[in-house]
Amino acid sequence: MRALPVTLLTACGLLATACGTAGASGSASPAAGGHAAGVPAGQVATQAAPSAAPGAGRGAGGASRDQATGTARAESLAGKVVVIDPGHNGGNYRDPKAVNRKVNVLTQWKACDTTGTSTNDGYTEAAFSWDVSNRLAKILKSRGATVKLTRSDNNSVGPCITQRAAIGNRAKADAAISIHGDGSAPGNHGFHVIMPKKINGPVDPVVGDSRRLGLAVRDAYHKGTGVPYSTYIGSKALDFRSDLGGLNLSTVPKVFIECGNMRNAAEAAKFRDPAFRQRVALALANGMQHYLQP
Repeated sequence: MRALPVTLLTACGLLATACGTAGASGSASPAAGGHAAGVPAGQVATQAAPSAAPGAGRGAGGASRDQATGTARAESLAGKVVVIDPGHNGGNYRDPKAVNRKVNVLTQWKACDTTGTSTNDGYTEAAFSWDVSNRLAKILKSRGATVKLTRSDNNSVGPCITQRAAIGNRAKADAAISIHGDGSAPGNHGFHVIMPKKINGPVDPVVGDSRRLGLAVRDAYHKGTGVPYSTYIGSKALDFRSDLGGLNLSTVPKVFIECGNMRNAAEAAKFRDPAFRQRVALALANGMQHYLQP
C-alpha cells in the first residue's frame, strides 16, 4: 500500500491503501504506487455486485454452499450492512493534482489518495483490490448481507480517504473493510491487518469492536489462504495505526487488510491467480461473518 508520488508515476508502494474492470483476467493499468485513498471526481458505489456468489450453490435446508470449500452456510447475515472499500482506483494516475490534494485525517494532513502499488510486471493494487472486493461482495450478499462498495469502477479517480470513511458512516455499517496489497521490499512477505488507535476522535468508540473484527479477519484469512503472518510489519499480523483517514474518521468498526506483498515474487504470482483471489474473498467473508455472528 506504499505509494510513490503520483506526479512521478505519470512519467514512470507500504500503506496509505486497474484498469478497466479487472475481473478474473486481472488486467492492469500503466500506473503503480501505494496507500492513501481517493478524489471527488470518482464515483461512489452504493450497489453491490451480483447477488449470487461465484460458484455458490444451494445446500440442504436452503443453505448457501460455497463450492470453493463445500461448506454449507445458512443465509444468516440478513439485516447486516457491510461496506467494502477497494483500495485506490485504476484512474488515479491520470489526475495527480486531485490525488495529491491534502485532506485532514485529524492526526495529520495526507494526500487524498495514491495510485497504489503493483507487482513488478504491472498488475496493480487497484485491479487486485477491485477484483477481490467484488468477489467478496457476491459472497456476502449470497449470505444475506446488504453490501456497499466505496467505488463503482476501476477506471476513475478516488474517492478521497475522507469520503471512503464517510460512506461507511452514512451506511451505518455493522462492519467495514478496506482491501489492499502492500508494496514492500521483495524479500518481505506475508499479510497484516491494520486496526485503529484511539485519537480523541470519532473512531474512539469503535476501537474495541474494530480490534475484534481485525482478529476475526486475521484468523480466517490465515486459515483460508495459507498466507503467513507479515515478516516485516506488526506483531502476529496485527498493526495498530493512527495516521489513516479511512480509520480515524470511521464511526463504524473498520479494518484494513494488506493481503500480502505485491513486490514479493511468490505472493505476486498468487495475486495474479483468479482462483487464489476467490480464496481471498471467501476467507475474508468467513472472517467478517465470524465477527458479525460470533
